[in-house]
Amino acid sequence: MTFKYKLVQRKDFSEGAGPDAKLYYAQALNNGTVDFDELCANIAEESALTSADVKGVFDRLVRQLKTHLQNGRTVMIDGLDSFRQTVGSKGSILAEDFDAATMMKKPRIIFTPSQDLKTTCQKVTFERISPKKTEEPEEQA
Repeated sequence: MTFKYKLVQRKDFSEGAGPDAKLYYAQALNNGTVDFDELCANIAEESALTSADVKGVFDRLVRQLKTHLQNGRTVMIDGLDSFRQTVGSKGSILAEDFDAATMMKKPRIIFTPSQDLKTTCQKVTFERISPKKTEEPEEQA
């Protein structure tokens, strides 16, 4: 898999950098988006299911994920790995001073990719996309 990137010039925030110092950084290029209908059609082409069947399964998957996560369970999906809910809080010196209404942070859902998905990132090669001759590298603040 080739990971395409371009260079953009941005402010240098490193320690000791001058006020106008800038560095070039890699910025990933998006090679497009696969929408839900296309994904379902692709899955249907590789299975005995129709696109509507695949959409129905995804609909139920999201519903089941919500139910199990709200009940404090971790959801394992072969090939993807796991989804779990986590929460943090501010601290208090004494247990009796802890007030959940004001000290709890907003819960988040954590996705942990499977080892198979992680290896996808290890097989990447990089391809720098040069700007057109009339263009200078992009500058972003």
